[in-house]
Amino acid sequence: MAKKEATTKKAAEVKETTAKKTTTTRKSAAAKATVCVSAESIGFKAGDVYQALAAAEAALSVKEIAKKANISEEETLLGLGWLFKEGKLNGTEDNKVVLA
Repeated sequence: MAKKEATTKKAAEVKETTAKKTTTTRKSAAAKATVCVSAESIGFKAGDVYQALAAAEAALSVKEIAKKANISEEETLLGLGWLFKEGKLNGTEDNKVVLA
């Protein structure tokens, strides 16, 4: 009888191991956008931001500006910094930016 019990235990173990198969999914890493940090590049981004705000004629958030100017949010922030330094922008209490 001991032999019969051993074979049933092995069969149960085989069933458990086959049932425990898991599938792994590969997650591809999102490509990070590189931002060129030079005075010329940031100046052009500032121009893009200025044009987007001038066309909108209203206060916009960073996401809205980035979408209208077709640039990344990081580039938008660099352009905003440039324009704030020149005194061309005013901030509002709703985290939006408007031309001065």
